[in-house]
Amino acid sequence: MKLLWWIVLALVAVVLILFAISNRETVSVALWPLSALIELPLYLVLLATLLVGFVIGELTGWIGGWRWRREARRSRERIAMLEREIETERTHRAASRIALTAAPP
Repeated sequence: MKLLWWIVLALVAVVLILFAISNRETVSVALWPLSALIELPLYLVLLATLLVGFVIGELTGWIGGWRWRREARRSRERIAMLEREIETERTHRAASRIALTAAPP
């Protein structure tokens, strides 16, 4: 499985490198509220756009998973509390058994 991952990653890297080599022409980029005009290579504009989209998508997914992470954290805390209760009950029962067996008839 790791080998397949590295093969796919290498293919993506080769495609990106070929794209960057093939699209080195400069393009003018302007954002509406800003009046500045920036000249950048086409491949850089496209890769920056993909990176911004990836970051926004990851941020949206992370914010969307907040409820599930909170529920998982609460469940872990509840499980830890119940395990502590079970352990104290076991030690209490073991101590009472020892006291019963130590008592003379």
